[in-house]
Amino acid sequence: MNKKKAIRWAAAALAVWVLSTPICAEEPRKEPAYSAVKEDVWQYDQFETTAKGCIVIEAETGRILYGQNIHTQLPMASTTKIMSALIALEQPNLDEYFTVDSQAIQVEGSSMGLQVGDQASLRMLVYGMILPSGNDAANATAVRIAGSIEGFVEMMNAKAEEMGLSNTHFVTPSGLDADGHYSTAYDMAMLTAAAMENPTFREICKLSQAQVKFGNPPYERWIKNHNKLMSMYEPCIGVKTGFTDNARRCLVSAAEQDGTTLICITLNAADDWNLHIGMYQRYFNEIKGYDLQQLLEEESIPVAGGRVRRCGVALPKPMQFPMKSGEKEAVSCQLLWDPFLFAPVKTGDLVGEAVFLYNGAEFARCPLVATGNVPCQEKENKSLIDRVSEFVLQLF
Repeated sequence: MNKKKAIRWAAAALAVWVLSTPICAEEPRKEPAYSAVKEDVWQYDQFETTAKGCIVIEAETGRILYGQNIHTQLPMASTTKIMSALIALEQPNLDEYFTVDSQAIQVEGSSMGLQVGDQASLRMLVYGMILPSGNDAANATAVRIAGSIEGFVEMMNAKAEEMGLSNTHFVTPSGLDADGHYSTAYDMAMLTAAAMENPTFREICKLSQAQVKFGNPPYERWIKNHNKLMSMYEPCIGVKTGFTDNARRCLVSAAEQDGTTLICITLNAADDWNLHIGMYQRYFNEIKGYDLQQLLEEESIPVAGGRVRRCGVALPKPMQFPMKSGEKEAVSCQLLWDPFLFAPVKTGDLVGEAVFLYNGAEFARCPLVATGNVPCQEKENKSLIDRVSEFVLQLF
């Protein structure tokens, strides 16, 4: 049996499997989300610091650059309010004013200054949680959203489970010391990366001060951010301070330079301001964004039933991946595509996935989109077997 006959027999078998797949596919192709970088692919730096738990990650990809006891469960003080603020910002009617719960605001520690009978909005309470670290704002938020502090804590833990924060458990919305209230440097980094994707959260946490409106009746006043790193290190764009007698000094920060955002977490670190600055200076100097699109410039995939037999592919948006010196050569890419991709294909259509590898191990994957149109062939009425046969021939 010659090669062409063998291919036709194979095509016939495939045709039975795909049945009546049309030459012109009409179903829209949807773009999936980016996958997270797998933690175990990369060997991150490990050296001793004064922190009981510490981590530095690149925000967009989640790549760990430095870690010390990153999965050790520790109290995290008021950095807890990152979760409380994120849940609040996901609620409707952020600017609707209401009377804060009189019992909820009777709480020890830092405060935004809420008084019995005051009216505030959820947006104003988020300002109060993030900038002056108001425990009163956290409790008032909890009761407003869930009806009780206990109900809100259940929401926090459900959100943590949904986000994959497997070493995190909340007992208070404010971060005050309580048995069973803990997280890890790694979980807090993942939470912070997610929170920074919320544009309102990102805007609030980078402010050194803000004008807010609350009271009875509401009136405008200024509140200040407790995060001194904002004035100590220019690239800093937030995020949240924390301190309790049990947790000691905790700091979650983010910094942006040349289009790269790094997140640093320290739990129980005496000299946290300088420790964060030192980490940023080190890793902004060591890493450079590598455009993974470069690996796809000469790539294309087969298309059946089109005027042309192949189409170029690209990532749907730029994907800059942080690389250290000398790592570029270890990065490669594999393409996955629909084995029965039929015309028409339009620019931007989802046509497969790109799997990115570091020394042969997957570290990320991303959808592939077509870079050009592939219209159907005109005035042809080929059988399914002929179409599949033609497609199989393209692969040789």
